[in-house]
Amino acid sequence: MTLKVLLLGSGAREHALAWKLSQSPRLTKLLVGPGNPGTAHVGTNVPLKADAPDAVVAFAQREKVDLVVVGPEAPLVAGVADALAAAGIPCFGPVAEAARIEGSKAFAKEIMAEAGVPTAGFRVFTDLAQAEAYAVGQGRIVVKADGLAAGKGVIVAQDAEAAREAVRAVGAMGSAGQRMVLEELLEGEEVSVIALCDGERYALLPPAQDHKRVGEGDTGPNTGGMGAYAPVPFLSAAQLSEVGEQVIAPTLATLRRRGIPFRGALYAGLMLTRNGPRVLEFNARFGDPETQVLMMQLAEDVLPLLDACARGRLEPRPLAVHPGASVGVVLAAQGYPEAPRRSDRIEGVDTVPAGCPVFAAGVEEKGGAWLTAGGRVLTVCARGADLAEARSQAYAATAHIRFEGMHFRRDIGARGLRAPVVK
Repeated sequence: MTLKVLLLGSGAREHALAWKLSQSPRLTKLLVGPGNPGTAHVGTNVPLKADAPDAVVAFAQREKVDLVVVGPEAPLVAGVADALAAAGIPCFGPVAEAARIEGSKAFAKEIMAEAGVPTAGFRVFTDLAQAEAYAVGQGRIVVKADGLAAGKGVIVAQDAEAAREAVRAVGAMGSAGQRMVLEELLEGEEVSVIALCDGERYALLPPAQDHKRVGEGDTGPNTGGMGAYAPVPFLSAAQLSEVGEQVIAPTLATLRRRGIPFRGALYAGLMLTRNGPRVLEFNARFGDPETQVLMMQLAEDVLPLLDACARGRLEPRPLAVHPGASVGVVLAAQGYPEAPRRSDRIEGVDTVPAGCPVFAAGVEEKGGAWLTAGGRVLTVCARGADLAEARSQAYAATAHIRFEGMHFRRDIGARGLRAPVVK
Protein backbone atom coordinates (compact mmCIF):
# COMPACT_ATOMS: atom_id res chain seq x y z
CA MET A 1 0.00 0.00 0.00
CA THR A 2 1.32 3.44 -0.94
CA LEU A 3 0.82 6.34 1.41
CA LYS A 4 0.44 10.10 1.37
CA VAL A 5 2.03 11.42 4.57
CA LEU A 6 1.69 14.64 6.56
CA LEU A 7 4.64 15.30 8.89
CA LEU A 8 4.12 17.94 11.58
CA GLY A 9 6.97 20.10 12.87
CA SER A 10 9.74 22.42 11.77
CA GLY A 11 13.01 21.35 13.42
CA ALA A 12 16.05 19.25 12.56
CA ARG A 13 14.23 16.20 13.95
CA GLU A 14 11.48 16.71 11.39
CA HIS A 15 14.02 17.32 8.61
CA ALA A 16 15.68 14.00 9.50
CA LEU A 17 12.32 12.19 9.54
CA ALA A 18 11.39 13.80 6.22
CA TRP A 19 14.76 12.80 4.76
CA LYS A 20 14.21 9.18 5.80
CA LEU A 21 10.52 9.08 4.79
CA SER A 22 11.37 10.52 1.36
CA GLN A 23 13.46 7.40 0.63
CA SER A 24 10.48 5.06 1.04
CA PRO A 25 9.17 3.34 -2.11
CA ARG A 26 5.76 3.32 -0.43
CA LEU A 27 5.58 7.12 -0.23
CA THR A 28 3.46 8.90 -2.83
CA LYS A 29 3.73 12.41 -1.40
CA LEU A 30 5.27 13.98 1.70
CA LEU A 31 3.71 17.16 3.11
CA VAL A 32 5.49 18.94 5.97
CA GLY A 33 3.66 21.46 8.11
CA PRO A 34 5.05 23.98 8.57
CA GLY A 35 8.49 22.56 7.78
CA ASN A 36 11.68 24.56 7.20
CA PRO A 37 13.97 25.37 4.26
CA GLY A 38 15.61 21.94 4.65
CA THR A 39 12.41 19.91 4.55
CA ALA A 40 11.44 21.74 1.36
CA HIS A 41 14.19 19.78 -0.42
CA VAL A 42 12.71 16.37 0.46
CA GLY A 43 8.99 17.15 0.73
CA THR A 44 6.44 19.90 0.18
CA ASN A 45 6.15 22.49 2.93
CA VAL A 46 2.63 23.66 3.80
CA PRO A 47 1.67 26.68 5.96
CA LEU A 48 0.04 24.73 8.77
CA LYS A 49 -0.02 25.41 12.52
CA ALA A 50 1.08 22.03 13.85
CA ASP A 51 -0.49 22.42 17.30
CA ALA A 52 -3.96 23.46 16.05
CA PRO A 53 -5.99 20.19 16.04
CA ASP A 54 -8.93 21.45 13.96
CA ALA A 55 -6.66 22.96 11.32
CA VAL A 56 -4.57 19.78 11.09
CA VAL A 57 -7.66 17.58 10.69
CA ALA A 58 -9.22 19.87 8.09
CA PHE A 59 -6.00 19.92 6.07
CA ALA A 60 -5.50 16.14 6.32
CA GLN A 61 -9.07 15.54 5.15
CA ARG A 62 -8.81 18.02 2.30
CA GLU A 63 -5.52 16.50 1.08
CA LYS A 64 -6.71 12.90 1.65
CA VAL A 65 -3.70 12.14 3.83
CA ASP A 66 -3.19 8.45 4.72
CA LEU A 67 -0.91 8.97 7.75
CA VAL A 68 0.04 11.87 10.02
CA VAL A 69 3.42 11.74 11.77
CA VAL A 70 3.86 14.13 14.69
CA GLY A 71 7.39 15.34 15.42
CA PRO A 72 7.35 17.74 18.42
CA GLU A 73 5.54 17.44 21.73
CA ALA A 74 3.34 20.56 21.55
CA PRO A 75 0.84 19.16 18.99
CA LEU A 76 0.51 15.97 21.04
CA VAL A 77 -0.20 17.79 24.30
CA ALA A 78 -2.65 20.03 22.37
CA GLY A 79 -4.66 16.97 21.30
CA VAL A 80 -3.83 16.69 17.62
CA ALA A 81 -3.74 12.89 17.80
CA ASP A 82 -7.14 12.86 19.56
CA ALA A 83 -8.71 15.00 16.84
CA LEU A 84 -7.21 12.83 14.09
CA ALA A 85 -8.46 9.66 15.78
CA ALA A 86 -11.95 11.12 15.98
CA ALA A 87 -11.76 11.82 12.25
CA GLY A 88 -10.52 8.28 11.48
CA ILE A 89 -7.07 9.41 10.27
CA PRO A 90 -4.14 7.22 11.41
CA CYS A 91 -1.60 9.16 13.48
CA PHE A 92 1.89 8.26 14.67
CA GLY A 93 1.81 10.05 18.00
CA PRO A 94 -0.10 9.45 21.24
CA VAL A 95 -3.36 11.02 22.37
CA ALA A 96 -3.05 13.96 24.78
CA GLU A 97 -3.73 11.94 27.94
CA ALA A 98 -0.94 9.49 27.04
CA ALA A 99 1.35 12.39 26.02
CA ARG A 100 1.09 13.65 29.61
CA ILE A 101 3.93 11.19 30.26
CA GLU A 102 6.05 14.03 28.85
CA GLY A 103 3.77 16.98 29.54
CA SER A 104 3.74 16.29 33.30
CA LYS A 105 6.78 14.99 35.18
CA ALA A 106 4.53 14.14 38.14
CA PHE A 107 2.22 12.07 35.93
CA ALA A 108 5.24 10.26 34.47
CA LYS A 109 6.40 9.35 37.98
CA GLU A 110 2.90 8.13 38.83
CA ILE A 111 2.90 5.86 35.77
CA MET A 112 6.39 4.56 36.61
CA ALA A 113 5.35 3.74 40.16
CA GLU A 114 2.25 1.90 38.98
CA ALA A 115 4.21 0.03 36.29
CA GLY A 116 7.09 -0.89 38.60
CA VAL A 117 9.58 0.90 36.36
CA PRO A 118 12.93 1.57 38.06
CA THR A 119 13.44 5.32 38.57
CA ALA A 120 14.96 7.86 40.96
CA GLY A 121 13.33 8.62 44.29
CA PHE A 122 11.22 11.79 44.16
CA ARG A 123 8.74 14.17 45.79
CA VAL A 124 6.22 16.49 44.14
CA PHE A 125 5.70 20.06 45.39
CA THR A 126 3.27 22.87 44.61
CA ASP A 127 4.41 25.12 47.48
CA LEU A 128 7.61 27.00 46.63
CA ALA A 129 8.72 27.46 50.24
CA GLN A 130 8.26 23.78 51.04
CA ALA A 131 10.12 22.77 47.88
CA GLU A 132 12.97 25.13 48.73
CA ALA A 133 13.27 23.82 52.28
CA TYR A 134 13.32 20.22 51.07
CA ALA A 135 15.87 20.96 48.35
CA VAL A 136 18.21 22.77 50.71
CA GLY A 137 17.95 19.88 53.16
CA GLN A 138 18.90 17.41 50.44
CA GLY A 139 21.68 19.52 48.94
CA ARG A 140 22.50 17.38 45.89
CA ILE A 141 19.23 17.11 43.98
CA VAL A 142 17.54 17.43 40.58
CA VAL A 143 14.78 20.04 40.26
CA LYS A 144 12.29 19.57 37.42
CA ALA A 145 9.45 21.74 36.20
CA ASP A 146 6.35 19.57 36.04
CA GLY A 147 5.23 20.99 32.69
CA LEU A 148 6.85 21.45 29.30
CA ALA A 149 9.75 23.90 29.34
CA ALA A 150 11.34 23.47 25.89
CA GLY A 151 13.98 21.07 27.19
CA LYS A 152 15.21 23.54 29.83
CA GLY A 153 13.04 22.67 32.81
CA VAL A 154 15.61 20.46 34.55
CA ILE A 155 18.33 21.84 36.85
CA VAL A 156 20.95 19.70 38.59
CA ALA A 157 22.12 21.10 41.94
CA GLN A 158 25.30 19.90 43.64
CA ASP A 159 24.92 21.75 46.97
CA ALA A 160 22.34 23.46 49.18
CA GLU A 161 22.74 26.96 47.75
CA ALA A 162 22.51 25.67 44.17
CA ALA A 163 19.43 23.69 45.21
CA ARG A 164 17.80 26.85 46.56
CA GLU A 165 18.52 28.73 43.34
CA ALA A 166 17.28 25.82 41.23
CA VAL A 167 13.91 25.76 42.98
CA ARG A 168 13.54 29.51 42.55
CA ALA A 169 14.52 29.33 38.88
CA VAL A 170 12.03 26.56 38.14
CA GLY A 171 9.35 28.36 40.13
CA ALA A 172 9.87 31.38 37.89
CA MET A 173 9.18 29.39 34.70
CA GLY A 174 5.50 30.28 34.71
CA SER A 175 2.85 27.59 34.45
CA ALA A 176 5.42 24.86 33.72
CA GLY A 177 7.04 25.40 37.12
CA GLN A 178 3.99 25.90 39.31
CA ARG A 179 4.33 22.25 40.26
CA MET A 180 7.79 20.72 40.45
CA VAL A 181 9.37 17.32 40.95
CA LEU A 182 12.42 17.12 43.22
CA GLU A 183 14.38 14.00 42.44
CA GLU A 184 17.29 11.97 43.73
CA LEU A 185 20.50 12.80 41.85
CA LEU A 186 21.69 9.66 40.09
CA GLU A 187 25.15 9.10 38.66
CA GLY A 188 26.28 7.13 35.62
CA GLU A 189 26.03 7.32 31.84
CA GLU A 190 22.90 8.85 30.34
CA VAL A 191 21.37 6.95 27.43
CA SER A 192 18.31 7.57 25.26
CA VAL A 193 16.24 4.53 24.25
CA ILE A 194 13.38 5.16 21.82
CA ALA A 195 10.69 2.57 21.18
CA LEU A 196 8.27 2.58 18.26
CA CYS A 197 4.95 1.58 19.84
CA ASP A 198 1.52 0.54 18.58
CA GLY A 199 -0.23 0.71 21.97
CA GLU A 200 0.74 -2.82 22.96
CA ARG A 201 3.81 -3.94 21.05
CA TYR A 202 7.11 -2.14 20.46
CA ALA A 203 10.35 -2.20 18.48
CA LEU A 204 13.53 -0.63 19.83
CA LEU A 205 15.78 1.76 17.94
CA PRO A 206 19.52 1.64 18.75
CA PRO A 207 20.47 3.37 22.02
CA ALA A 208 21.82 6.90 21.60
CA GLN A 209 23.55 9.46 23.80
CA ASP A 210 22.61 13.13 23.79
CA HIS A 211 24.88 15.98 24.97
CA LYS A 212 22.69 18.42 26.89
CA ARG A 213 25.05 21.11 28.14
CA VAL A 214 26.29 23.84 25.86
CA GLY A 215 30.02 23.45 26.58
CA GLU A 216 32.67 20.77 26.20
CA GLY A 217 33.03 18.41 29.13
CA ASP A 218 29.35 18.88 29.96
CA THR A 219 29.79 22.45 31.20
CA GLY A 220 27.53 25.48 31.01
CA PRO A 221 23.74 25.67 30.93
CA ASN A 222 21.41 22.96 29.67
CA THR A 223 20.22 23.16 26.08
CA GLY A 224 17.81 21.24 23.89
CA GLY A 225 20.80 19.08 22.92
CA MET A 226 24.14 19.90 21.28
CA GLY A 227 24.70 16.61 19.49
CA ALA A 228 24.27 12.85 19.70
CA TYR A 229 25.68 9.54 18.54
CA ALA A 230 24.39 6.00 18.17
CA PRO A 231 24.76 3.26 19.13
CA VAL A 232 26.36 3.60 22.58
CA PRO A 233 29.12 1.13 23.55
CA PHE A 234 28.06 0.72 27.18
CA LEU A 235 24.61 -0.79 26.60
CA SER A 236 24.72 -4.27 25.11
CA ALA A 237 22.04 -5.83 22.93
CA ALA A 238 20.98 -7.99 25.88
CA GLN A 239 20.77 -4.96 28.17
CA LEU A 240 18.77 -3.06 25.56
CA SER A 241 16.34 -5.97 25.43
CA GLU A 242 16.05 -5.81 29.24
CA VAL A 243 15.19 -2.09 29.00
CA GLY A 244 12.39 -3.07 26.67
CA GLU A 245 11.11 -5.70 29.07
CA GLN A 246 11.53 -3.71 32.30
CA VAL A 247 10.74 -0.18 31.12
CA ILE A 248 8.88 -0.01 27.81
CA ALA A 249 6.58 -3.06 28.12
CA PRO A 250 5.23 -2.29 31.64
CA THR A 251 4.75 1.38 30.76
CA LEU A 252 2.74 0.49 27.66
CA ALA A 253 0.71 -2.03 29.66
CA THR A 254 -0.07 0.54 32.37
CA LEU A 255 -1.19 3.17 29.86
CA ARG A 256 -3.29 0.57 28.05
CA ARG A 257 -4.99 -0.44 31.33
CA ARG A 258 -5.85 3.21 31.87
CA GLY A 259 -7.55 3.30 28.47
CA ILE A 260 -4.92 5.52 26.85
CA PRO A 261 -2.84 3.19 24.65
CA PHE A 262 0.42 4.81 23.53
CA ARG A 263 0.92 4.83 19.75
CA GLY A 264 4.05 6.65 18.71
CA ALA A 265 7.65 7.06 19.82
CA LEU A 266 8.15 6.45 23.54
CA TYR A 267 11.47 7.97 24.59
CA ALA A 268 13.07 6.71 27.80
CA GLY A 269 15.89 8.87 29.13
CA LEU A 270 17.95 6.46 31.25
CA MET A 271 20.78 6.71 33.75
CA LEU A 272 22.93 3.58 33.75
CA THR A 273 23.70 3.33 37.47
CA ARG A 274 25.68 0.69 39.35
CA ASN A 275 22.31 -0.80 40.29
CA GLY A 276 21.09 -0.97 36.69
CA PRO A 277 19.19 1.41 34.40
CA ARG A 278 16.93 4.01 36.03
CA VAL A 279 14.44 6.14 34.09
CA LEU A 280 15.15 9.87 34.37
CA GLU A 281 12.30 10.96 32.10
CA PHE A 282 9.87 9.89 29.44
CA ASN A 283 9.17 11.82 26.27
CA ALA A 284 6.16 11.18 24.06
CA ARG A 285 7.98 11.64 20.75
CA PHE A 286 11.28 11.23 18.94
CA GLY A 287 14.23 12.96 20.60
CA ASP A 288 16.16 15.83 19.07
CA PRO A 289 19.09 15.48 18.23
CA GLU A 290 18.88 11.69 18.69
CA THR A 291 16.47 11.29 15.76
CA GLN A 292 19.01 12.70 13.35
CA VAL A 293 21.56 9.95 14.09
CA LEU A 294 18.96 7.22 14.51
CA MET A 295 17.54 7.87 11.04
CA MET A 296 21.13 7.54 9.77
CA GLN A 297 21.53 4.19 11.56
CA LEU A 298 18.19 2.65 10.60
CA ALA A 299 18.79 0.31 7.67
CA GLU A 300 15.16 -0.25 6.69
CA ASP A 301 12.18 1.72 5.45
CA VAL A 302 10.79 3.77 8.34
CA LEU A 303 7.38 4.43 6.74
CA PRO A 304 5.87 0.93 7.19
CA LEU A 305 7.01 0.98 10.82
CA LEU A 306 5.34 4.30 11.61
CA ASP A 307 2.20 3.30 9.73
CA ALA A 308 1.97 -0.04 11.56
CA CYS A 309 2.30 1.74 14.92
CA ALA A 310 -0.45 4.21 14.01
CA ARG A 311 -2.80 1.36 13.02
CA GLY A 312 -1.96 -0.93 15.97
CA ARG A 313 -0.33 -3.55 13.77
CA LEU A 314 3.37 -3.43 14.63
CA GLU A 315 5.36 -6.63 14.35
CA PRO A 316 7.66 -6.72 17.42
CA ARG A 317 11.06 -7.65 16.02
CA PRO A 318 14.66 -6.42 15.97
CA LEU A 319 15.02 -3.52 13.54
CA ALA A 320 17.60 -3.63 10.77
CA VAL A 321 20.45 -1.22 11.50
CA HIS A 322 23.63 -0.29 9.68
CA PRO A 323 26.95 -1.48 11.09
CA GLY A 324 29.22 1.15 12.59
CA ALA A 325 28.00 4.37 14.16
CA SER A 326 26.44 7.74 13.37
CA VAL A 327 27.28 11.13 14.88
CA GLY A 328 25.37 14.43 14.76
CA VAL A 329 26.91 17.78 15.71
CA VAL A 330 24.61 20.74 16.41
CA LEU A 331 25.75 24.13 15.14
CA ALA A 332 24.27 26.82 17.38
CA ALA A 333 23.69 30.53 16.99
CA GLN A 334 25.64 33.16 18.86
CA GLY A 335 24.11 33.66 22.30
CA TYR A 336 22.46 30.23 22.49
CA PRO A 337 20.92 29.06 24.80
CA GLU A 338 20.23 32.34 26.63
CA ALA A 339 19.59 34.79 23.79
CA PRO A 340 20.36 33.40 20.32
CA ARG A 341 21.09 35.95 17.62
CA ARG A 342 19.13 35.78 14.38
CA SER A 343 19.44 36.76 10.72
CA ASP A 344 23.10 35.82 10.24
CA ARG A 345 23.84 34.44 6.77
CA ILE A 346 24.68 30.71 6.64
CA GLU A 347 27.31 29.73 4.09
CA GLY A 348 28.86 26.51 2.89
CA VAL A 349 26.00 24.01 3.38
CA ASP A 350 26.04 23.19 -0.33
CA THR A 351 29.76 22.27 -0.11
CA VAL A 352 29.36 19.59 2.56
CA PRO A 353 30.41 16.18 1.17
CA ALA A 354 27.73 13.79 -0.03
CA GLY A 355 26.84 11.26 2.62
CA CYS A 356 26.93 13.85 5.39
CA PRO A 357 23.36 15.18 5.60
CA VAL A 358 22.84 18.61 7.16
CA PHE A 359 19.49 18.86 8.91
CA ALA A 360 18.01 22.34 9.28
CA ALA A 361 16.34 23.65 12.43
CA GLY A 362 16.63 27.37 13.27
CA VAL A 363 16.82 28.44 9.62
CA GLU A 364 14.83 30.77 7.39
CA GLU A 365 15.26 31.42 3.69
CA LYS A 366 15.32 34.93 2.24
CA GLY A 367 16.25 35.74 -1.33
CA GLY A 368 17.66 32.27 -1.86
CA ALA A 369 19.98 32.55 1.16
CA TRP A 370 19.72 30.66 4.45
CA LEU A 371 19.73 32.80 7.59
CA THR A 372 19.84 31.84 11.25
CA ALA A 373 16.39 31.92 12.86
CA GLY A 374 16.77 30.07 16.15
CA GLY A 375 19.18 28.72 18.74
CA ARG A 376 20.04 25.32 17.30
CA VAL A 377 20.58 26.14 13.64
CA LEU A 378 21.82 22.94 11.94
CA THR A 379 22.73 19.34 12.78
CA VAL A 380 25.61 17.97 10.72
CA CYS A 381 25.62 14.16 10.56
CA ALA A 382 27.88 11.38 9.35
CA ARG A 383 27.99 7.59 9.51
CA GLY A 384 31.22 5.63 9.71
CA ALA A 385 32.58 2.11 10.12
CA ASP A 386 33.00 2.92 13.81
CA LEU A 387 32.43 5.83 16.18
CA ALA A 388 35.87 7.33 15.59
CA GLU A 389 35.35 7.43 11.82
CA ALA A 390 31.83 8.85 12.14
CA ARG A 391 33.11 11.62 14.45
CA SER A 392 35.96 12.44 12.11
CA GLN A 393 33.62 12.73 9.12
CA ALA A 394 31.01 14.77 11.01
CA TYR A 395 33.55 17.31 12.24
CA ALA A 396 35.18 17.51 8.81
CA ALA A 397 31.75 18.33 7.40
CA THR A 398 31.15 21.10 9.97
CA ALA A 399 34.31 22.82 8.73
CA HIS A 400 32.51 23.61 5.47
CA ILE A 401 29.81 25.66 7.21
CA ARG A 402 30.09 29.13 8.68
CA PHE A 403 27.93 31.89 10.09
CA GLU A 404 28.69 34.73 12.47
CA GLY A 405 28.97 33.53 16.06
CA MET A 406 28.57 29.83 15.16
CA HIS A 407 29.54 27.54 18.04
CA PHE A 408 29.41 23.81 18.65
CA ARG A 409 30.80 21.19 20.98
CA ARG A 410 33.94 19.45 19.82
CA ASP A 411 33.51 16.43 22.07
CA ILE A 412 30.34 14.83 20.71
CA GLY A 413 30.81 11.08 21.08
CA ALA A 414 34.04 11.39 23.05
CA ARG A 415 32.58 9.53 26.03
CA GLY A 416 31.74 6.64 23.72
CA LEU A 417 35.34 6.44 22.55
CA ARG A 418 36.60 6.25 26.14
CA ALA A 419 34.03 3.71 27.34
CA PRO A 420 34.67 -0.03 27.27
CA VAL A 421 32.37 -1.85 24.88
CA VAL A 422 29.77 -3.99 26.67
CA LYS A 423 29.18 -7.29 24.90
